[in-house]
Amino acid sequence: MTYFQAIILGLAQGLSEFLPISSSGHLALLQYFFGVSAENVLPFAVLLHLGTLVSVFIVYWKDIVELVLELIAVIKDICTGKGPRINANPTRRLGFMIIVATIPTAIIGLLFNDLFEALYLSLIAIGIGLLITGTILFIAERMGRNNKNVKDMKFRNALFVGIMQGVAICPGISRSGSTLFGGLISGLNKEFAVKFAFLISIPSILGSVIMEAPDAFESGMDISLVGPVIAGVIVSALSGLFAIKAMIRLVSNKKLIGFSIYTWVIGIAVIVYALMAA
Repeated sequence: MTYFQAIILGLAQGLSEFLPISSSGHLALLQYFFGVSAENVLPFAVLLHLGTLVSVFIVYWKDIVELVLELIAVIKDICTGKGPRINANPTRRLGFMIIVATIPTAIIGLLFNDLFEALYLSLIAIGIGLLITGTILFIAERMGRNNKNVKDMKFRNALFVGIMQGVAICPGISRSGSTLFGGLISGLNKEFAVKFAFLISIPSILGSVIMEAPDAFESGMDISLVGPVIAGVIVSALSGLFAIKAMIRLVSNKKLIGFSIYTWVIGIAVIVYALMAA
């Protein structure tokens, strides 16, 4: 893998992880057209996920610190017999909502891991996933005025968003797009829906890294790849930072139709290419 390939892969991961165009689909396509073997790209992909995680921490560091402190307070309350006190304050309630949303994502990932891995090898499956992404974005942009915030959010809303995040493990289906769709369908206001989608990406990304890391680094990494890998990870973090801030503005201004058109066009092109190459 060259520096150019690593930088392009890092850029694709950072932008497509948080812009609603599917990071998994784009990485799989770039890997295919670059001719990079799965053995070489898997450790790199794991590190790219960590790079994008850095960008989430930079944008939402205040919320993350508050959530960690609140987690400590929950443990203290439980140990002193007060119980979890879920509704003690908005931050604590948000933390429990994140936990609830993570549960279905983890279950889907564990139960269907082999299926998802097989789909990554199919260009037609990736193309169909991109078409689905375009469709859910088209619907999300046309949702009416929603006004739910964390105080009004129900556990069933968090479960639904978590299920949508689990579905997005399929290549071609955008995680940010599907979780945003889930939040808006559940009646969350746009600003909170985006924030919740990005915050629940933290346990999701960490979980995928934990699952993939043992296989990815089992045979070690070629020393010649260290430079390109570092460059790619830095690019993924910087582009992820840009993508998060851009996504916040775009959702607030109802500017998702461009992403719908993009994913539809790419999805159709990939399916046509796969059928012609068969």
